[in-house]
Amino acid sequence: MKIAIVGYGAEGKASYSYWRDLGHEVTIVDEKEISPYDLPYGSDMLLGKNAFKYLAGYDLVVRSPGINPSKLKTDSKIWSATNEFFAKCPAPIIGVTGTKGKGTTASLIAAILTAAGKTVHLVGNIGTPALSVLPKIQPDDLAVFELSSFQLWDLEKSPHIAVALMIEADHLDVHKDMKDYVGAKSNIRRYQTDNDICIYHPTNELSAQVAAASTEGEAKRYAVVDDGAVYVKENTFFVQNQALCSNDAVQLPGAHNLENACAAITAALPFLDNAYDAIEKGLRSFTGLPHRLKLVGEKSGVRYYDDSIATTPGSAIAAISAFDEPKLLILGGSDKGADYTELIEACKSTDTHVLVIGALAGKLRKLCQKHHVAVTDLAGKTMQSIVRSATELAAPGSVVILSPAAASFDMFKNYADRGDQFVEAVKELV
Repeated sequence: MKIAIVGYGAEGKASYSYWRDLGHEVTIVDEKEISPYDLPYGSDMLLGKNAFKYLAGYDLVVRSPGINPSKLKTDSKIWSATNEFFAKCPAPIIGVTGTKGKGTTASLIAAILTAAGKTVHLVGNIGTPALSVLPKIQPDDLAVFELSSFQLWDLEKSPHIAVALMIEADHLDVHKDMKDYVGAKSNIRRYQTDNDICIYHPTNELSAQVAAASTEGEAKRYAVVDDGAVYVKENTFFVQNQALCSNDAVQLPGAHNLENACAAITAALPFLDNAYDAIEKGLRSFTGLPHRLKLVGEKSGVRYYDDSIATTPGSAIAAISAFDEPKLLILGGSDKGADYTELIEACKSTDTHVLVIGALAGKLRKLCQKHHVAVTDLAGKTMQSIVRSATELAAPGSVVILSPAAASFDMFKNYADRGDQFVEAVKELV
């Protein structure tokens, strides 16, 4: 077949290798110019701002997640690495989506199943391109797939177990509106059959909309007693009145991570064969992902937490809600169209001092002033200067949290670069 790989990032590279190794004629297509050192020797390519105009005549056009399907005008079949994985994976798939918590929840599921002796492949938005491991997967294995809205946009098959965490406004700089965003998320559930399961957030209306995308199979809320999923009572995880393990097995701060653990245990239970000891072992083995509310240093009684992955207001609310101590929140970045009112109100109610940064600094400073929230404007400052300012303002016993609730691209390469610079700046203190 003649195949066009549209977008040559990490997933595009994995797609190129996958279809090339199957013997197909593959062309790399990208609107950006790519260094020759990043291209396979002898590869066919179409590069530059008009590249997407030349997609006719292929048997398959494989889009990368960041490419909106509506941008691709072609007579060819539009496909994706996610669709290919779902079509060809021989093992059961547990899919996890949501606006926040999906990487942590997917990792907890994988940790529990690994502790139970299963061979688990953790792939997707978490950083491992699914097609790079597809050839290795055996029928008795399990695949845990973290799914972004971009990967779900045009998905044609749903996972055996779909987990829909809390959903809030996000990526509205790419999705045309919330209907488009939630519609994409809903594909995780839309094609489920009678043998499948959907596990969804107990109170979030948008998560419930995802669960309602199909009436096939079982749909149940996690973290509540009523639906037969896992919940917390008396500092213990339970399912249907059966104690599973103490909730202190969770090595992550915050009530939201207990909810994530409830979702993860519920998703893992069908594969545990009553080996419930794997739940505690798996939970204890996972100490968190980089840039997800991670303790990175302490000096003079002040603790510093890197939550750079937090690119939505809801994520930052969860971060500040995780601590009873006095808090300083580093907030801001480039705008994705979110409403920050609820977050600033949460800062007011928790007496959180806000340090605003990046392109959103002016807007956030005015919102803080309107709601009488202590605010320091650090627009234009480097991360090193931002951390120094936070240190000067922090009293012993307080916490400094980088939870920006915004995209990073105004100041940094990506959220990881932002978090890495924060960690380095904290290391200079300690």
